[in-house]
Amino acid sequence: MAGVRALQWLNLTRHGESTGNLAYQAVHGTDAEEAAIPERDADVPLSDAGREQAATLGRWLAALPEEERPTHVIASPYLRAVDTAKIALAQASYAAPRDPGGPVLRIDERLRDREQGVLQNLTPLGVRRRFPDEAARLRRLGKFYYRAPGGESWADLALRLRSFYRDLEADAPGGRVLVVTHDAIVVMTRYLVEGLTEKDVMEVERVPVANASVTRWRSDGSGLQAVCYNDCSHLTDVGAPAP
Repeated sequence: MAGVRALQWLNLTRHGESTGNLAYQAVHGTDAEEAAIPERDADVPLSDAGREQAATLGRWLAALPEEERPTHVIASPYLRAVDTAKIALAQASYAAPRDPGGPVLRIDERLRDREQGVLQNLTPLGVRRRFPDEAARLRRLGKFYYRAPGGESWADLALRLRSFYRDLEADAPGGRVLVVTHDAIVVMTRYLVEGLTEKDVMEVERVPVANASVTRWRSDGSGLQAVCYNDCSHLTDVGAPAP
């Protein structure tokens, strides 16, 4: 993807475990039609485990070689992503006094989670029961192009992410960037950077992106090359991340 060729490192992480993740886990495998999430999506906070995952992410950042440490950190405006970034940066600065200032956190609304519209907080069973026509449209169009009323398709994410990465290239040429965001953004960044097809990216999406996992690309002079995807090796001390 031309919009990120000028970067030296591109690192993406999903936010730490949130109370919303726990709400979906609580209804998984039941006949519930909806997850009990009282907040609007932008205000869903981290769980206690999610805050510890964010601190562990910060220790991972502090342990990186100097030539790999992020020079720019950008987060989704959603609370769970902002708090993950703030906790990680605070921990990284404490653990790495050689760089007490560190990068300044920036917020960009183009990194927000995929908007679900009228299907927000519904389980697959809830969608089938409450919106059978939408369930039929989803089956007919396929997940990549389906857009719920008031929501976004996966293809819509590609449009706003192309804009984000074009601006990032202009703002941070040669930079080492950390993006703190959501699972759908991590998946669609792979689609853009690695030139995946619809079939490819929907196969990637079948495996959940873990909370506080790390996905990385490094420049080889001609473009970004994949280093790791959905890597959780730094999280072994805080337990398995939630899907």
